[in-house]
Parts: sequence; structure tokens; C-alpha cells
Amino acid sequence: MNPAPSKKLSGLPPYLFVKLAALRRQAEAAGLSVIDLGQGSPDLPSPRHVVEALRSSALEPWTHRYPPSSGLPDLRRTVAAWYGRRFGVKLDADKEVVPLIGSKEGIAHLLMALLDPGQGVLVPNPCYPVHYNGPILAGGKVHLMPLKEENKFLPDLSRVPAAKARASKVLILNYPNNPTGAVIEGTDFLKEALAFSKCYGCLIAYDNAYSELTFDGYEAPSILQLPGAKARAVEFHSFSKTYSMAGWRIGFAVGNAAALAQLSKFKGFLDYGIPAFVQKAAIAALDGPQDCVAESRRIYQSRRDALVRALAEAGWDVPPCRAGMYLWGKIPAKAAKKGSLAFVTRLILEYGVVISPGVGFGPFGEGYARFSLIAPEDKLREAARRIGRFLAKF
Repeated sequence: MNPAPSKKLSGLPPYLFVKLAALRRQAEAAGLSVIDLGQGSPDLPSPRHVVEALRSSALEPWTHRYPPSSGLPDLRRTVAAWYGRRFGVKLDADKEVVPLIGSKEGIAHLLMALLDPGQGVLVPNPCYPVHYNGPILAGGKVHLMPLKEENKFLPDLSRVPAAKARASKVLILNYPNNPTGAVIEGTDFLKEALAFSKCYGCLIAYDNAYSELTFDGYEAPSILQLPGAKARAVEFHSFSKTYSMAGWRIGFAVGNAAALAQLSKFKGFLDYGIPAFVQKAAIAALDGPQDCVAESRRIYQSRRDALVRALAEAGWDVPPCRAGMYLWGKIPAKAAKKGSLAFVTRLILEYGVVISPGVGFGPFGEGYARFSLIAPEDKLREAARRIGRFLAKF
């Protein structure tokens, strides 16, 4: 028997962060002390009151049983209340909130629930990998929308060919953006996206996982704040970055009730939901003191500033982000001739610094690299010094 992969799976390259992990192991085997700024896996601890809520909930035997796939009613109500406080958006906790085993799973499952083979998805590029891989694994057809620096890494919806727009069932958007760190100013772009959705009949899947990690006074909006948005959009959030709960695997989707009903139905066939003790901890995160979120913002902003300064001293000018936990920089021309993957591979194997090649986020990411702010400032400065020595070779 030859268990060959499906055409969908074989058509995808190896997952970016699996490749980076393999390169890291190779560098460590060669004796290098590695500084890993690759995957956006927070190094900050989960809040103490959240951990305590998990501990106390796990002592209750009922939390060991299968949870409802639609999530605990208390969690759905807590999410709805948080949305009201944070964005001024009123949600029906029974119809407009779906807890997820992380927003990555939720985005992929929404696409699997909605797409028929060959249906289109409009995907910004560069992008978080599941925004591209999810449609492919769902049997859809990806239509890329380039994110260009001169356009502030916003897709130009006016340049999407009408035929592709009409053939697309979903439009994916992500701001604050991963990997570029771009943000939207005001609501004009969101209004344009909703008008596009109305014109062509596509659902907007809005990935808002970084809404709470913002700097310099910037506040990220929700697309659901706009009138009529719940008729056209589903928004995704995650506890991974806001509360440093990446390994806990919990997030939620809110918005369009019809789309969420299909997502919930699909999830009912494939998973048993989030462990109840994790859901109870998530309730504590949203309902509890939020000074932990403010402290995370302060730490990431300080790290951002330290790394921007250190990279400039090393000969690489990288702009500061206003949200998220990444820097996105164009690789100096003298070092970029063989492409971002070759550049990053050498940097890892020769100097023990892991960053992500821009091409790993799609073809329009070529020529760039992404730095995750997941190390203390002294480590970030040391990484920049090593990068400076590496750049001097060119």
C-alpha cells in the first residue's frame, strides 16, 4: 500500500515553522547558541489568575468530560460581554459567538465548512500561512491580493478583477497584520471592504488576533463596529497573543450568525470542543484584571524599540510596528540577491539567529524578513550584533 498524500496536501510546501525548527536543530547540533525570533510563540507567562482558574477548574470532575462543541454558555456570554466593553458591539451569545481551538483552526474550519471545490478565496499576500493553506486544504482556489509597501500593506480592492471577485466566496483580511505589522487608520478601508462584500456577495473573514497588542496610542478597531457588518463578516480572535496562552489552544469567532452556524456544525463532526477547564480559564482572562495585557504591551513596545535601534546600528533599517509582535523589514539589497530563504538559512546555520524569510509568507513577501519579539532585550541586541557581523560579509 502506498499512502500517497492528496493532491491538496501535496500541492503545499512544508510548513514554514517546521522548516525553521529543523534549521535550528541543525545549528544547535553544530554547537551554536541559538536565538530564536522565528515563530510568534510568546515567551511571556500566562497571567497568574488565569493559571489559577485552570488549576481550580481542573479539580472539578465535570470538567474532565466531553465539553459541548459549541462551547460553554458562560464562555460565549463572557465573549459577548467583552466585545461590548471593548468595541461597543452587541452580540447574541447563542448565535453570534463560537469558541475555537485557536483561531488558526477556526479559520481553516470555516473555509472547509463554506467552500465547494474550486470556489475562490481572496487572500492578501504576504499572509499568515493558514490564510493561504486553509483555502487550499478546503479545496478552494486562491486569488492573491498583493500587499505592497507603497500602499501601506493594504490590498487594493479596486484592482481585484471583477471575474475573480465574483468567483470568490470569502475575502480574508487581517489587521493588525501578520507578518507586516501594518494597521488600518480610521474606518475608510473597512467601509471599502464591506462595500466590496456587498457588491460581490463574498463573506469577509477578518482575523483580528492582534487587536490588543498595540503601541504608541494606537487602538485597533473591529470590523463589526461598522453598521451592517454582522451581515457580511466573521471576526476571529485568539487568547494566544493577548494573554500569552498560545499553548492553551483557545480562541473565538464572532459575527455573522449563518456562517457561524455552519462553522459550529462542521466542528461538531470533527472535534469535541475545548477542554472545559481551559474554557473556564479563558473566562477568567476576559473577566479578570487587564493590567496583564497593558504590561504585555509595554514589554513588547520596549522590545520593539530596542531591536529597531540595535538593527539600525548593525546596518539594517527596519521600521517600527504599531501593533502585533513582529518587525517586518526589507533585507538589505547586498544580502538579498539569492532570496530571503537563502539569507535566513545562512543566518541560522552560521550565526544561530532564527528569523522568518518573507517568502515563507507567500511570493509577495520575497525580499523581506520577519522578526518575532519573543526574547528579552539583551537577547534581541545580541541577535542584532550577530546579524551585523553577517551583513558585513556581503
